[in-house]
Amino acid sequence: MILPKIGLGCMSLSHAYGFPPSVEDGLAFLRSALDEGVRMLDTATLYGGGLNEKLVGQAIAGRRDEVLLASKCGMAMVDGVKKIDGRPETLRAQVDASLGRLGVDHIDLYYLHRWDREVPIQESVGALAGMVAAGKIGAIGLSEVSVQRLREAQAEAPIAAVQNEYSLWSRNPELGMLEATRVSGVALVAFSPVARGFLSNGFDSPEEFAPKDIRRAMPRFQPEHWPTNATLLPQWRALAAEAGCTAGQLALAWVLSRGEHVVPIPGTTRVDHLRENQAAASLSIDAELLNRAGDLIGTSTVSGQRYAAAAALEVDAETFEEAA
Repeated sequence: MILPKIGLGCMSLSHAYGFPPSVEDGLAFLRSALDEGVRMLDTATLYGGGLNEKLVGQAIAGRRDEVLLASKCGMAMVDGVKKIDGRPETLRAQVDASLGRLGVDHIDLYYLHRWDREVPIQESVGALAGMVAAGKIGAIGLSEVSVQRLREAQAEAPIAAVQNEYSLWSRNPELGMLEATRVSGVALVAFSPVARGFLSNGFDSPEEFAPKDIRRAMPRFQPEHWPTNATLLPQWRALAAEAGCTAGQLALAWVLSRGEHVVPIPGTTRVDHLRENQAAASLSIDAELLNRAGDLIGTSTVSGQRYAAAAALEVDAETFEEAA
């Protein structure tokens, strides 16, 4: 499966970062995104308890052939509580619900959003392979998985993409997944490529976050780690100025430089930011400057783990703590 160089993560239109835009504003934004040339939209069963898929479905109505449509199953809101469930019968029910909300007869790329540790991944992937055979999905993806889980899944069915977090400040794919996907012809779809907004001049302090913003629970934004991380920002912004681009564009250019198979999917709710992100694909930034970016923002300089303890238990991807 050939993916665009940069996609659009749609989560923030319905979920996670405080107060999402209205449905009307979200629709206007997504339609503008298509007009601006965005050709990959990434949504999920989880986002907004299904509302995000409905929003995306409304936006692409009459324009389905313009976009590679990606969604996810295996993690959903059940009675107001997030639940990971990879049982085949659950996934089969969720794909039908996704198709209905999106208003389409097939989804191009359908991910297992999280591996359910109580279900062998071969069983979950086998259910997804059945969806491919039925014409409901075009290809299978996995999200937040380890190399071992990818190999187990590949023994069951072809895997087109792995969507794991990857940015300058979250280097976990470099513990094996970056190379494993490259050699097996699998796309590595990088979510949060501008570090939850940290690298994009999106805010100056976590105190600006809305009360229910998920970043408030992430260690890197909390008082014991934020002051250390904040000291990196002046140097980071100066480096972007030297590169002749915005801070967010430099972050995306670095991710894009990691391999032809790496596809960042930054999220935004603003058309000006969307244009900025899309333009990053055509930038030419000196390799030496990109190396300096990697030295400035990285595992040795960033304070705090990706997730708090409870959220970390949901993730199968390799961690530097385990590697140490």
